Amino acid sequence: MGKAIRCLTTDATVMAIAMDATDIVARAEQIHKPSAVVTAALGRLLTAGSLMGIMLKNTEDSVTLKVNGGGPAGQLLVVSDGRGNVRGYAQNPVVEIPLKPNGKLDVSGAVGTDGLLYVLRDTGAPEPYVGCTPLVSGELAEDITSYFAGSEQIPTVCALGVLVNPDLSVKAAGGLIIQLLPFCPDEVIDKLEKAIAALPPMTTMLSEGLTPQDILKKALDGFSFDIIDTYEPEYRCTCSREKVTGALAAMKDDELRTLPDENGNVETTCSFCDSVYTFTTSDIERIIAERK
Repeated sequence: MGKAIRCLTTDATVMAIAMDATDIVARAEQIHKPSAVVTAALGRLLTAGSLMGIMLKNTEDSVTLKVNGGGPAGQLLVVSDGRGNVRGYAQNPVVEIPLKPNGKLDVSGAVGTDGLLYVLRDTGAPEPYVGCTPLVSGELAEDITSYFAGSEQIPTVCALGVLVNPDLSVKAAGGLIIQLLPFCPDEVIDKLEKAIAALPPMTTMLSEGLTPQDILKKALDGFSFDIIDTYEPEYRCTCSREKVTGALAAMKDDELRTLPDENGNVETTCSFCDSVYTFTTSDIERIIAERK
């Protein structure tokens, strides 16, 4: 279970959310068994999705982030609810590419930079909000920052980090989003820029045992702030046999009857949690009969 804290400076000029997403990213690694660089890429996007889910107005709302930068990892997709509970997958979970010259995982090399970041917010309106922006680095934090600046005109700082152990397990993962609120004065911006410039990497702070509240204190050095909300998001898939049945029921009769394999079964696997749902020929005929 993750831990996220949202705060507002007492002068109402800055909003910030800090998150320890280690457990969330570790769960994704256990499910998908990705290579180290894909764990880092997917973990960053899961963290960003959870943070942006927390920023939604209602807990029933959801946000979907989709990235396809043309890299070997293929498309990355993440969905979060309004409490930050998140799920996601990479199209190609195992990618082996060289490290960067500094010895770090080459996330942008796995994700690619020739593509778009899509953000879809479902708030219950007849049509969801869809925004997109070109990828600027493929490192994802910079791409989230660019999205907010370009699509929503909100000055934003985003920091994301995932530290992977040699055995491919997740040692630390987390993120931070800071946004300037309307009419923020220049002196506040200057003070915030100095604090951010001195901020260590997310994985360094988490590895040293800093909590989300500790990270907020560092990121907002010189500011006083009030904690608005505390969240405990988790990696949570919402798939079910009933949902798969509904999807099958949307298919035509002749299409459904071509699905069973030589053993008379239809198997579907959830992309988010790898759960397998098996339907027999009798189940398929029952689905057909029940909708007539």
